[in-house]
Amino acid sequence: MNKPLAFITGIGGFAGSHLAEQLLHSGYKVAGALYPGESTANIRDVRKHLSLVRLDIMNEKKCRETVRAFRPDYIFHLAAIASVGRSFRLERLTYDINFDGTLNVLAAALDLKRLKKFVFVSSCDTYGIFTPKTKLLRESQPFNPVSPYGISKAMAEHACMYYYRRYGLPVSIARAFNHSGPRQDDNFVIPSFARQIAMIEAGRQRPQLKVGDLSARRDLSDVRDIVTGYRLLAEKGKVGRVYHLCTGRTASIQQVVTALVKMSAARISVKVDPGRLRKNDIPSLRGDNRRAVQELGYATRYSLNITLKDTLNYWRERILKQTI
Repeated sequence: MNKPLAFITGIGGFAGSHLAEQLLHSGYKVAGALYPGESTANIRDVRKHLSLVRLDIMNEKKCRETVRAFRPDYIFHLAAIASVGRSFRLERLTYDINFDGTLNVLAAALDLKRLKKFVFVSSCDTYGIFTPKTKLLRESQPFNPVSPYGISKAMAEHACMYYYRRYGLPVSIARAFNHSGPRQDDNFVIPSFARQIAMIEAGRQRPQLKVGDLSARRDLSDVRDIVTGYRLLAEKGKVGRVYHLCTGRTASIQQVVTALVKMSAARISVKVDPGRLRKNDIPSLRGDNRRAVQELGYATRYSLNITLKDTLNYWRERILKQTI
């Protein structure tokens, strides 16, 4: 029996690299697109098992040529500017890549007559500000994004649903809540803390952890659980349907900081850095994952402590290699 072929945009990124490993482990052939000049460090352990191409998803013609060449059974569209913080600094580019780039990949997918599923990776940041602030969010929650990133993902979701309704493209949407783990860029909160602690332990930073708003609460998952959800969505998700991938619980950023500091033998003080405070930050995000649990068999296997420990150890290894 021939193995199904999965094509991942953003395969060299944080979640993309974990998804590639998840799919290979689950019996798929895996191909993927790397941005021109992008590092392959995240996929070095599995690179020999992958079919790779350099692709800028802003190039509509190249998108179509690439998809036609691979003729995948499944497309997982992850390529994006994925950082809320960066989206404020790179507003127009965020809209271009996350919306126009998605349009190019959707249009390319129309050429595949036997495509089983187009999985679009969206975000809980599409919800933005809502009341009450502690509300349990369901997939029916209206969009009200407050960042260029959240706006771009909401726009891209609308485009995906248009392609499903207008052309019958078998699109399913993963609305992922916050997730972390090894390989995540330190533009994100947990790896930012982990990198700083690793730097402190290596004697390369003062024993002071710089933080932003510690009161914010987030529904935090491990990336390895999230990418399992992407696979399950491709295999079992209903087309034209949105699924929350999350835990249904929240932890404060203060809890994250406290846990990470306890994992270090170094004596570390914590200092709020005004430059890390964001306007329009959402005080709490918590998702209802019952649809994914019931329809996909989704389950979380990694505790927050394991995620934090593995992320810290990843940064310890990186900093050690830079020191040697």
